[in-house]
Amino acid sequence: MDLILRLQHTAAMDWFRESGSLVGYPLVLFLHTLGLGAVAGLSGALDLRLLGVAPRIPLTSLTRFFPIIWTAFGLSAVSGLILLIAEAEAKLASPIFWFKMTFLALALVNLHLLRTRVFADPQVDTKPIGNQAKMLAATSLLLWVAVTTAGRLMAYLEKGPIG
Repeated sequence: MDLILRLQHTAAMDWFRESGSLVGYPLVLFLHTLGLGAVAGLSGALDLRLLGVAPRIPLTSLTRFFPIIWTAFGLSAVSGLILLIAEAEAKLASPIFWFKMTFLALALVNLHLLRTRVFADPQVDTKPIGNQAKMLAATSLLLWVAVTTAGRLMAYLEKGPIG
């Protein structure tokens, strides 16, 4: 954490935060939003399919989403780290940031469980979708909504809802 706080006060981060250049803060924020939107959106598609939406689409065909999800997550993680470094003191002091990180960790674990416990089953398309799969899907939807909401709230609630 100390390194992140020191990096916040470098000339590069001062330029990134204050230059007003479209290739600075706005571009990185756009990439972060794009990455998170792809992760949450594609995960949501998987979840909704498990919950009964579009039952004619074979689940095995949706496994190709996982590499895209992880690539988009990589984009979101790198851009998110840059955004964190730019405003480290405020973000690290914000309870909303830590809620977002907690929800994100839980969502990623949930995504991994969906991949290994549901989509890795070679018979996934030949048997009914179990309650565990449906619970993981519903939990995933809620967690990605929580990650997205917490991320948006960070722009408005610098030090928490009260202060």
